[in-house]
Amino acid sequence: MVSKELSGKEEYVRRFNLYRIIEHLVLIMLFVVLATTGFVQKFHTLSVSRSIFIGLGGIDSVRQIHHIAGVFFAVLTLQHILAVFIGIIFFKWPPSMLITFKDSRDALHNVRYYMGLLDSPAMCGRYTYKEKFVYWLILLGGIQMIFTGLFLWFPVDMTRYISGQIIPVSKIIHTNNAMLIFLLIAVWHIYDNVLNPEVFPLNKSIFTGYIKKSSMELEHPLELKELMEAGDEEETELHSDHEIGK
Repeated sequence: MVSKELSGKEEYVRRFNLYRIIEHLVLIMLFVVLATTGFVQKFHTLSVSRSIFIGLGGIDSVRQIHHIAGVFFAVLTLQHILAVFIGIIFFKWPPSMLITFKDSRDALHNVRYYMGLLDSPAMCGRYTYKEKFVYWLILLGGIQMIFTGLFLWFPVDMTRYISGQIIPVSKIIHTNNAMLIFLLIAVWHIYDNVLNPEVFPLNKSIFTGYIKKSSMELEHPLELKELMEAGDEEETELHSDHEIGK
């Protein structure tokens, strides 16, 4: 939502509601727990892994924490999928995370822009092609992690119904996919939202729910244009920097 102009050094646009903020915070906490308890098992010979084992009460405690966090992650993923499905089908939410041909055009446009062949970056809507890529890789990778994690958690029960070869295959997929997701978040996502000079030292929008209007004009101009064209003062919301506790 876009607000009317108020006094202040910087104007902010409402981008995320409280539900999305809490969902993201829970996801961050689960990611840290799962990554820590998972990688210490994969790299158990390292001294830092042994220290974490001791600090958490041993390998059995580490595995139990990993399993409990995995259950919460599965619940979080399921509710996210259901919420999006219900929102799009019954509440007519725009499917803004769907990948379209425009995303490929935007990616090619930005390649030419970064090479100095164009004067301006691609005009993006609510989510850029980079944000969609990260979203779908984490969502689909997360679903894969849930199923392979179940196979590894209950190997005897699973092999009663499917071939036993699924267990070593699941282990390879689970650990390698975890590394891929970790690297994606550690390198790409953190750069875009922390180290990127345009947002450094931190893109606070997912924590406060607000984004600078100037940033939105640069990163999501099509969405801002749609909000401005809506022109309904009852549905618009713009805030100065002091109002959101900057």
